[in-house]
Amino acid sequence: MNLEPKQILEAVRDGRLSVDDALVQFKTEPFRELGYAKVDLHRRLRQGAAEVIYGAGKTPEQIAGIVRAMTQAGQGRILITRLSPEAAASLQKEIDFTYHETPRLGVVGELPQPDGLGTVVVATGGTSDIPVAEEAALTAEVLGSRVLRLYDVGVAGLHRLLSHMDALMNASVIVAVAGMEGALPSVIGGLVDCPVVAVPTSVGYGASFGGVSALLGMLNSCASGVSVVNIDNGFGAGFLANRINHMTPRRLEGESSGG
Repeated sequence: MNLEPKQILEAVRDGRLSVDDALVQFKTEPFRELGYAKVDLHRRLRQGAAEVIYGAGKTPEQIAGIVRAMTQAGQGRILITRLSPEAAASLQKEIDFTYHETPRLGVVGELPQPDGLGTVVVATGGTSDIPVAEEAALTAEVLGSRVLRLYDVGVAGLHRLLSHMDALMNASVIVAVAGMEGALPSVIGGLVDCPVVAVPTSVGYGASFGGVSALLGMLNSCASGVSVVNIDNGFGAGFLANRINHMTPRRLEGESSGG
């Protein structure tokens, strides 16, 4: 029997599991050695989210082996990023998962019910930015956030963005995805009071230098509260947005629980 840490503690509390048996569960190996990979089985315990499989550069057989190791350890929901359509077709002969072709993501298991503090808004400058935006949006959804998508609301037609002010003002965190000159996060950052995660994309003409122009523009944003991830890193933005959306105050060490 493999249980999540919270399930183990709840079982001890309810008398369904002895303290000794709980210790055995916690002492299980922190990683599984597969030869080609060391699967981190304790990442959920440390970080609140299980290891994510980076699909690029791995064979379908290697990915399948990692998935099996994770499911055997009790992980019911697994995210596979940067998975090509060809690799996905081959992998689907080995394991059961849902493939999302636009962001090249594979999801093992069902999406959870959202349990975050609010809504993560994912906005793009243009339609060409949607693959990166969908990587961010689905990552946040797999991790348990409610996501609202606002696509093609770039600064070339600012009225498109301003027509969604209610959604922007009510967001707990916004992921702003843009290529070209990367102006969208600065505009959004000047309108809202929540964190903005900026994602530069490699979309643009020659002088965009494969997204470097957008990256530098976002790093130089004059709007406060804007942070920037790497070029085309929708996964990193979605992961960060989800973490922000689940943050709650932590009790200071030594603080009394009394009134």
